[in-house]
Amino acid sequence: MVMKETAILITYDREDDVKEALALCDTAGYQVIKIIKQKFLNKSKYGLGEGKVEELKELVNSTKPNVIIFDEILKPSQNYNLASKLKTNILDREALILEIFERNATSAESKLQIKMAELRYEMSRAKEKVRLAKKGEQPGFMGIGKFEVDVYFNDIKNRMTSIKSKLVKAGKQRALHRQGRDRIGFKTISLAGYTSAGKTTLFNTLTGETREENPKLFTTLSTTTRKIKISETDVLISDTVGFISNLPAYMIEAFKSTLEELTYTDAVILVIDISDPIIELQKKFRSCMRALEELGVDYNKIIFALNKSDLISKDETLAKVEILGLKESKKCLSISAVTGENISKLKELLYVVLKNEPLIKEKNDVTKREIKINYED
Repeated sequence: MVMKETAILITYDREDDVKEALALCDTAGYQVIKIIKQKFLNKSKYGLGEGKVEELKELVNSTKPNVIIFDEILKPSQNYNLASKLKTNILDREALILEIFERNATSAESKLQIKMAELRYEMSRAKEKVRLAKKGEQPGFMGIGKFEVDVYFNDIKNRMTSIKSKLVKAGKQRALHRQGRDRIGFKTISLAGYTSAGKTTLFNTLTGETREENPKLFTTLSTTTRKIKISETDVLISDTVGFISNLPAYMIEAFKSTLEELTYTDAVILVIDISDPIIELQKKFRSCMRALEELGVDYNKIIFALNKSDLISKDETLAKVEILGLKESKKCLSISAVTGENISKLKELLYVVLKNEPLIKEKNDVTKREIKINYED
């Protein structure tokens, strides 16, 4: 049995943030031995107040963790200050997610996407690392060795250019596949949603596949497509990478060639874990809607699948639907990918959307605006 590396987790003092941060740590393979909860994580020097950093230093000395995980995006100077003060490796939220991405990447394209995201992360911190190295200091993160500044920047840029060209080639290949599907006449469906909402379970239910279902985050990083029948008509359905809150734009950009399928598809099933506590549910819903809008997904194509409805009462489901602003939507359906509840109704709804029958009337323009209001910060 492989022993997990130990970690001290610093996160926000909110239940949903603690829960998600712990899930990220577990997925990355870290055993959290202590959680430090803070109202704010944006202090200028360390992210934390200096008094809290002194307490943390004593805790580090007594518990000897392998890493400190900071559940926020740190500036390079903050990362260096913390690492220097605590003499321990620091992982911020971005670096932690990148570790998970790298661990779960299996296809050649997803590995390229991860490498591109890692290089962009490194580039954003390059100036600070060079500055520290020139001062003769040893940065506590991703040291640059003896690289001179121009060589260092050019090396990153050259690697990014090489990977970008390979991703462009992969994107062109995807475009050819789409053209082929269009010529044959296949309609397409894509699954989207917050990571661990149950997309893969629903994919398996709809296709009869046995893809790995895992409660850990980001188990799906590459698109899988299968053929299914909707009212005796063959259509293609794809599973995609899950969304997550506070995911930097460059990470979404790195997965653009995978996520662009959502833009071209004929219908998008947005899988929502309706059993989540309301605050967590709202945060996840906002993140998903924001990501879909940034990707340019047509709102009229979206079907809202309220998954795991078997875990809560109908009254609770209705209350949550109203809070999310989906009460008037004719494309909102409670389902359970595990029990099969309303899966046949989901297929009926898909058939109507794929046939381009108008479900959104003029009054639903109001619903659309309400949802936009809901997911603004």
